[in-house]
Amino acid sequence: MSFARSLFGACVAALLLAAPLAAAHADQAQPKAAASPARVTVLYDAFGRDPSVTKDWGFAALVEVGGRRILFDSGNNAAVFLKNAEAKGVDFGTLDFVVQSHRHADHLAGLADVLKANPKLKVYAPREGFGVYGSSLPSTFYRRNENLPPEQRYYDGTPPAVLEFGSAWRDSNIDVIEETTEIAPGVWAIALVSDVPGTLELRELSLAIDTPEGIVLLVGCSHPGIEKIVEAAAAINPKIHYVFGGFHLVNAKDEAIEKIAVSLRDTWKVENVAPGHCTGEPTFEALRKAFGDRYVYAGAGEVLELGKSRRADLGPYVHKASFSPGRAAASELRGEAAALTDSDLAYYRARARTSPDAVEPKMMKWLRASFRIPEPEAQP
Repeated sequence: MSFARSLFGACVAALLLAAPLAAAHADQAQPKAAASPARVTVLYDAFGRDPSVTKDWGFAALVEVGGRRILFDSGNNAAVFLKNAEAKGVDFGTLDFVVQSHRHADHLAGLADVLKANPKLKVYAPREGFGVYGSSLPSTFYRRNENLPPEQRYYDGTPPAVLEFGSAWRDSNIDVIEETTEIAPGVWAIALVSDVPGTLELRELSLAIDTPEGIVLLVGCSHPGIEKIVEAAAAINPKIHYVFGGFHLVNAKDEAIEKIAVSLRDTWKVENVAPGHCTGEPTFEALRKAFGDRYVYAGAGEVLELGKSRRADLGPYVHKASFSPGRAAASELRGEAAALTDSDLAYYRARARTSPDAVEPKMMKWLRASFRIPEPEAQP
């Protein structure tokens, strides 16, 4: 009997040991599904180096993150937009939704063709009274005069409670947004209004996607102000991983440009910038100097992977930092080497001592990224 019990126990133990191995082999035999891409493809802009796309003033980008495909704006010229989208392999039928940043023509020309290919596609756009995307107003918005005869009065003197205004796209599925809204899990339409002369009261949506690495923020023209938009995004998640799009500094003075570049880097701690469209050539230069390797070239046709920093590949125009004053080799840069001062070195050394990388193991960092646990405050 004791022998039988021993034999039975041995068999059970063998089965228990074999089960995990069998499961492991089964897992290996099953093909693993490919991870969904996390990237932004610039479909429309006036600068670029991809010969397959046409450069033109305007903006459009395809955002692929979290298994979603989102079109942000649709360019200035429908024919150019369609050509560029085809060149980059964009299938409008697979889009989850569109976000139109604002009503300026250099951001919306291709929308009709997108809706022709995908008629039921949801479009998010800013709400404006009498706006091109459609809106509504209470009929009390106008003054009444009871002394007039009915034929001289709007709606014979008995208007509906709410007046509905049509959009420029017939039978379209447009949802107009008036305040910052989570339009899908982890995906936000940030709604702000410009207070700048020239675009006063212009409403604009920006797209903020909350990822494990932080907010990925796309801006169309930043008419309300790039810092205000980043501030609104930081209210969702203070870690800003990427900012793409137009910063609306194309004619700004150098002092204003420098102030904003430093603020984005030091005040808002933006990790990576990928400016385009109406950001402006002087601002490209200022941001490149301010962010160094965290400035990402985002010309028309570029496909930018998220979740990582990418060096701005600008050939001889890149200034490489040096830890000592002087000049580097002519093959490395044009002009003076960008030396780090003693105060710069002290700052970065202090950050290195107090950063989460220095005080917590990789497993904890993975858990924070996966479950969005706030990072510990750095100790002085």
